[in-house]
Amino acid sequence: MSDKNKNILLEGEEEILLDHDYDGIQELDNPLPSWWKMTFYGGILFSIPYVLYYGLMGGPSIQDVYEKDLAKLQEAQAEMASNLSSFSVTYFENWVSENNAVEMGTEVYEMNCAACHLDQGQGDIGPNLTDAYWIHGDGETEFIYNMVVEGYEDNGMPAWGEILSKEEIMAVTAYVNQKIIGTNIEGKEPEGEKFE
Repeated sequence: MSDKNKNILLEGEEEILLDHDYDGIQELDNPLPSWWKMTFYGGILFSIPYVLYYGLMGGPSIQDVYEKDLAKLQEAQAEMASNLSSFSVTYFENWVSENNAVEMGTEVYEMNCAACHLDQGQGDIGPNLTDAYWIHGDGETEFIYNMVVEGYEDNGMPAWGEILSKEEIMAVTAYVNQKIIGTNIEGKEPEGEKFE
């Protein structure tokens, strides 16, 4: 090897210089950092009780954890569905009077309902909400609330109870009751039965 290609070693590196060289490249035997070694040995130590517990002592499997979490989720969904399906006119009226329900309902309507019922409820894909005709039900507050919660998939009305909170559903019900029903805006032809 010529002096031009000779490696320049720093002080103390002669002791850790490995014997082999490849195309004039030599390697130093630097020790691994202590944090790396501690992590490696810690992983080995952790794996022993882990394998014993989950492999030999009957610790819960991934399937067991999944089933437990799924049961909790289904319980929460059932509780939420029960909460959504319980409608009280008194509670609804109190909630509407204590909250800015119509303003909140306006936002909910514009974000979720206007695509099918249009901005003033005159109907497009969905029926006209401004007239006295109703396809399913009678237009009473409880009916509107339940229709929003459960939907009517056969006619394209999604079940918003799976997406909106109870407060949002009550707010949009209040908005439809106070700002849309009875405005008789010209739009989609009447559908269903007439209720006064």
